[in-house]
Amino acid sequence: MIVLGIESSCDETGVGVVRWTPGDGDTPGFATMLADEVASSVDEHARFGGVVPEIASRAHLEAIVPTMRRAREAAGIDRPDAIAVTIGPGLAGALLVGVAAAKAYALAWDVPLYAMNHLGGHVAVDTLEHGPMPECVALLVSGGHTHLLHVTDLAEPIVELGTTVDDAAGEAFDKVARLLDLGFPGGPALDRAACAGDPGAIAFPRGMTGPRDSRHDFSFSGVKTAVARYVEKCGRDGAEVPVADVAASFQEAVADVLTMKAVRACGDLGVDTLVLGGGATANSRIRSLAQERCDSAGIELRVPKPRLCTDNGVMIATLGAHVIGGGAEPSPLTVASDPAMSVRVSQL
Repeated sequence: MIVLGIESSCDETGVGVVRWTPGDGDTPGFATMLADEVASSVDEHARFGGVVPEIASRAHLEAIVPTMRRAREAAGIDRPDAIAVTIGPGLAGALLVGVAAAKAYALAWDVPLYAMNHLGGHVAVDTLEHGPMPECVALLVSGGHTHLLHVTDLAEPIVELGTTVDDAAGEAFDKVARLLDLGFPGGPALDRAACAGDPGAIAFPRGMTGPRDSRHDFSFSGVKTAVARYVEKCGRDGAEVPVADVAASFQEAVADVLTMKAVRACGDLGVDTLVLGGGATANSRIRSLAQERCDSAGIELRVPKPRLCTDNGVMIATLGAHVIGGGAEPSPLTVASDPAMSVRVSQL
């Protein structure tokens, strides 16, 4: 079975294709990537310092057809056996473009449509690199999302253990990078700047790590504000901002909280596998600290390559393949996008 996935929740127009091989007895089914084509509008948002929803929507309109053509050519197919599409969560206008395109292609090709959860795709895509997924805790970190999830089966709804109560970690990275004049997207620029800094130079706060705080929720507005106050103080004192030290210390504070809570969640649930997903998990310190702590705790760490961590269509195709393999019924062509879709809903 060939499944084509469409992703348009933010600023990447992604079309991916996978082949699903059903399981046999005790052997689970698995997906094999055939194509992964992405068109990004990130350069169009750079001068605004963040993603502009209207610009993203227009970019999706321009990119969806040529991206679809490239994906089909790369996969060597005329049409798939099924289409999976992100219906949420994400930007309303951006989602509408992908959902409308998926419905049009499904109707034209007379193939079933499956409406997918964007967050579940970030978990499922790891199977393309590391094989069938055991019961695990997943840490998703991106510009719009920070979640701790409990995954027992990719064909079943995911359980949310915790999320951010304010800013997503990736959003905090972008805002701090802007404070330091590092440009957009902020995550990669801040990571590069941190390489030359001292992560212990400035004691930035670790949000929601007190004994009375939620064990699995996150807060990053406090550390972002602490950086802003530090930069302001440098200005008042006439001192030069130590950009590399600020970047390294901020990055260390965020990575510390993310990885501590993720490893702790594994212990709380008695789970011995941690999966990282989302664009911000490309950050070098998040990856290295997660590996250190997993090694100490006897936990297997699974991290997809950076290309698969960012938004793409193949992650939606992979999730769709697992859901279809689990016996799910197709979604109606009347299914609507859901910008605030709960992570607990795997598909509609």
